[in-house]
Amino acid sequence: MTGKQRREQLLEIGRSVFAERGYDGTSVEEIAERAGVSKPVVYEHFGGKEGLYAVVVDREMQLLLDMVTGALTGGHSRELLEQAAFALMDYIDTSTDGFKILVRDSPVAQSTGSFASLISDIATQVEDILGLEFKSRGFDARLAPMYSQMLVGMVALTGQWWLEVRKPAKAEVAAHLVNLAWHGLEGLERHPKLVGDRKN
Repeated sequence: MTGKQRREQLLEIGRSVFAERGYDGTSVEEIAERAGVSKPVVYEHFGGKEGLYAVVVDREMQLLLDMVTGALTGGHSRELLEQAAFALMDYIDTSTDGFKILVRDSPVAQSTGSFASLISDIATQVEDILGLEFKSRGFDARLAPMYSQMLVGMVALTGQWWLEVRKPAKAEVAAHLVNLAWHGLEGLERHPKLVGDRKN
């Protein structure tokens, strides 16, 4: 096996073990054993568990970001919302191990990024679309970043739930997500007010 092939093998095995056991539950010994190599081989390629984990997380974050941004191909605003919802659901469906890794907390999240920072990156992609929609409807476009965080967060949390239950079907989940988001946006008040006693 070439050095490059060995590195890819270790990444795949590491990805699988991190998804199964989490960062803390994973050891270099187990990764080396599953790969049929000695521990020094893992250290040689990644410097240890933290280095391997960082590469796995970076790859997964890039894959998800590419899937979401690649899915936003245009069309009506509602169609763009559907495309974004489907992209995240597709990622969860096809890269389940990767999604499990991204949503878990780890001691190295600060150096590799986190699911929250990834969601923020995706929300930034949606922000421009929402800003245009807000302008066309006479709403304050400066609020678009906040609404994009809300929408993307809603889809991401629903995706976490769906990962465990896997029903209803992906298309039905996407339809319901878009239904809630779209009709919520459709009935949006220009200047929302609280109705309860609490004001701050």
